[in-house]
Parts: sequence; C-alpha cells; structure tokens
Amino acid sequence: MILRKRAMLLAAPVAAAASMLFLAPAMAKSATRPASHPASAPSAATPHGAPRLVVAIAIDQFSADLFAQYRTHFTGGFARLLTGAVFPAGYQSHAATETCPGHSTILTGDHPARTGIIANNWFDQSVARAKKSVYCAEDETRAAADPKDYVASVGHLLVPTLGERMKQANPASRNIAVSGKDRAALMMGGHNIDQVYWWKSNAFTTLDGKVLGPTAVAENAVIAKQLGAGSPGYPVPGWCGAFDRPVVANGVTVGNTHLPMAKGDATSYRVSPRLDRATLELATRLVDEQKLGQGTAPDLLAVSLSATDYIGHATGTEGAEMCIQLTQLDLALGDFFTQLDKRGVDYLVVLTADHGGFDLPERLDQQALPIAARADAALVPDALGKAIATRLGMATTAPLLLAEGPAGDYWIDRTLTPAQKHDVIVEAKRELAAQPQVAAVLSAEELAAEPMPTGSPETWSLIQRARASYYAPRSGDFVVLLKRGIVPIPQARPGYVATHGSPWDYDRRVPMLFWRKGMAGFEQPSAVETVDIAPTLAAQIGLPVVAGSFDGRCLDLDAGAEDSCKGS
Repeated sequence: MILRKRAMLLAAPVAAAASMLFLAPAMAKSATRPASHPASAPSAATPHGAPRLVVAIAIDQFSADLFAQYRTHFTGGFARLLTGAVFPAGYQSHAATETCPGHSTILTGDHPARTGIIANNWFDQSVARAKKSVYCAEDETRAAADPKDYVASVGHLLVPTLGERMKQANPASRNIAVSGKDRAALMMGGHNIDQVYWWKSNAFTTLDGKVLGPTAVAENAVIAKQLGAGSPGYPVPGWCGAFDRPVVANGVTVGNTHLPMAKGDATSYRVSPRLDRATLELATRLVDEQKLGQGTAPDLLAVSLSATDYIGHATGTEGAEMCIQLTQLDLALGDFFTQLDKRGVDYLVVLTADHGGFDLPERLDQQALPIAARADAALVPDALGKAIATRLGMATTAPLLLAEGPAGDYWIDRTLTPAQKHDVIVEAKRELAAQPQVAAVLSAEELAAEPMPTGSPETWSLIQRARASYYAPRSGDFVVLLKRGIVPIPQARPGYVATHGSPWDYDRRVPMLFWRKGMAGFEQPSAVETVDIAPTLAAQIGLPVVAGSFDGRCLDLDAGAEDSCKGS
C-alpha cells in the first residue's frame, strides 16, 4: 500500500494529485454541489444560528496522505470529524511549506505573501546583532535574559487573525491559543490575544512579561509528575505491525521504537503523543477558566498539536512511531470533544494542518523508490557560495550566500554592488542548472513580476507557488526549489531524519475537516485552500468582514440546506 501510494505521489502530475486520495462513500451525495463563493460580508447567521465557540485545530505535519492512509482506522475524534464537512484536498498552496508560514494562513485567510511570514527563519543583514537569522516568532530588537534564547513575539505577522477580528467586532469575545510551539500559537492567535501558551523546555509558558495563568500552572504540575515517573513505550496496534521494522539512516535507527519516556526526559515527552494530550488537557482547562462559549459573543480557541511534526522529523512518516502517534491522537481528540460535550457548549470545529511531510529516503529506498534522495552537500549555502565566488573571482571575508539550508530563500552578501549581486544570481542559476536535484532557481525580480496566483492551487506552477510565499522586504535574492522527492537534509542525525518544506503536493496538501452537532455530513474532493478557513468561519459566526479582507473564499458547509455563504 505504501509503495503504491508513494510511487503515485512522486510520479503523478500535480493536477492529478487530489484524485489519489481515498474518498468515502459520503462524498457521492454532494460531489457536484457548489462548494465555495468569493469572500465578502457573510450572512448574519447560519440556518442553525451562530456557534458560541469556534475551535480551530492545526495538526503540525498532518499531510493529506497520512489522513488518507489512516482514516479507515480512526475510531475517536477523527471519526467524529469524518461525519461533518470533509475536504480531503486542502492546500497550503505556497512553496514555503513550514510551520510558521502554514499557521499564519489558517486564521488570517491570507497567503504568506500577505501575512509577511515567508519562512520559519529569514536573514536580515541590517539587524543590530551578530546573528543575522531572524526567527518568525521573535522580537529581534530585544535581548533575552539567556543569550541562547530569544524574546517570543507575534510582531512579524502583518495581518489580523480571526480572533482579533472577533474582538474588534465585540470586545467580549475571547481569543485563546495553546500549542506545543510558540510560532504556532502566536500565528493562530495574533496580536490581540487574551491567553496564549506553548511548550518550552519541560512545561507550558507564555509571552514575556505575562503571568502564567492558574490553569497552565495546574497542567504543568501534572506534567512534572509524569516526567518524574517516566513511562514505558506505547502498545503497537495490530494493524500497525507492517510498519514496525528498523530503518537505519546515517547510524540512526528508527521505525521500531515505541516512544518510551525515561524519567526526567523532556525531549522524549515532546517527541511523543504525550505532548498533544497535555496540550488538549490545557485547552480543556482554558475552556473552563475563560468560560468559553458561555458569553454574549462567540469565542475562539486555537489549538495547535505539535507531536506529529516532532515525530515525523525524528522518525519519518511511515514507521511504527507515526502509527502510534495517529492512533493516540485520535483517542486524545475524542476525549477532548467529549469534554466539550459535557460542558454543553455549542461549538464548531475546524481541523487542518500547517503543511504535510515526506518520509526518510532510506525507508523509501527499501520500497524501490530511488527517486527519493537526500540533498547533495554541494547545495549547502556555504559550499555553493564558495563555488560561485571562485568562478567569479570574488574575494570576500563574509559568506557570499546566507540561507537556512540547501533549498528555499538565499540572500546575497549585502556589501556587494548591484552589478555584483546580478552576477552572483546569474552564476547561481548557471551552477544550479547543472545540479540534477534542482527543479528551479527564481530571482526576486522574477517573483516580484509574477502576479499573485488565482484558481485551483493544484494547478499552480512552481513560480506561482513561490510567488505566494514572496514578500519583498523579507524574501531572499533568489529561491532554490528542489525536485520532487529530494529531502533537504544532506545527512540524517538523531531527531532529524526527515522533513518538509518543498513546493510539492506531499508537503502542500492537507485535510480540512469541519464539524458541528447537527451538521449534515458531506465530502467535497475539489481542491480548496487553508486561506478559505477564516472567511468560512467568519460566515458561520455572522462576523461582518469588508470585501477583499481575505485571500481566501467562504466554503459552504450546509449541504442540502440554505447556503451558509449567502450574502458573501
């Protein structure tokens, strides 16, 4: 099954990618129903009235491929969501398929070109510090107490989130976010947020200068006891047996570890289902503390679950570890929804992901997929910069090129003249054109001249995908896109054997699931985008929004009933 799925994924044209997904029988009754409308001012209310609580869940690195592969085995929270509105071919349509850009699209309704969140990290050679790399969720103008740390901030996000729009319309609305990562919580919560928490080191924390609330203190106490006790590995579900086999990558063995936790080992806590369950438990506590869904205005609870990403990076997407993770996550989500039910809150859930993911090449090689490979070390910025400098006869003490790795945005030493920078770009294109792993090299000038893409994201060209990630004040001087199946990790190491970040559909395509009690279930196979989520939720709660406020469009969630986007 895995071989067939991955072979199709790597070889099929992009336009056909959505058709590879397994589609449930429920799809048939609504496949021809119009699914969306341009975003504008939504109707005053849905046929069922506006929900009192919106729960937006993002699962980090939960690709549409994983969703399709595991969906028949779900019995908990995912099984409930599958009875609602199912869009199996959602798209994080941009090229920079990383955590920060992906999360920035979900509740803003905008592409990274508009949110300004072009990557997890970018280089700003003008910052007044030795380190020129800037993290998407930091305030680089402030020094942290620990020189190895940073001050977390949402300052780089250029647009409002749905929660901020709700609070602007009615200050009584509560805007809450919790996650295993600061960048996820902050990009979903935004600037005007009532409570925000994320995992750091061995406990949940919050913004600098903010007091840790009593619910977070209570959850941290529970976690401290768990860490002190340690925990054996998880049982492997019987149907996961085929995945339970060792794979070695550069001396690192993965695929058959069952995610035990030694006493005091916060890393193994984080890289396991334990983190997601703790995040959902904290979210439940916040529902009670903030009385979410019980006020005069609708509230928003944003929850980003990070363990799938941590496990995907550390062990890949096709081993026993991922099988255990998705099984346990399904159960944890089921428990979370049951707790919400007990509180009698009228809530609407949307679940999606910030990006997909790709398995480690060593396991894919065992499945006879030689197209999967690790990036050539010659593509690493330092090596590439030295090769270009030598060819151009440039003598420079500073690195010629700055970049996070062998793909994505590259910045040229800003001390060079415009003519020299032009020569570097020309030579980089020539050098990289000879590299068999490179699909495209696009200059900032080319990206700036490219119109923002429209239409179905499954048909976008590479330059269109890169354009959706391009924001001139932060983006690089050129961007390098690797070919399908090339993993931008030249050498595996403990905790980092596989990744994402490519412009290909295995990293772009994610599920989008909506559920509310009484919702008529349906499945729509057509391609949609994560930027469609915010305008859809705005319509569901009757939030007036000025036309053109979103890059996305409203999706009709009321199959067989009055159009929930009527008036949009």
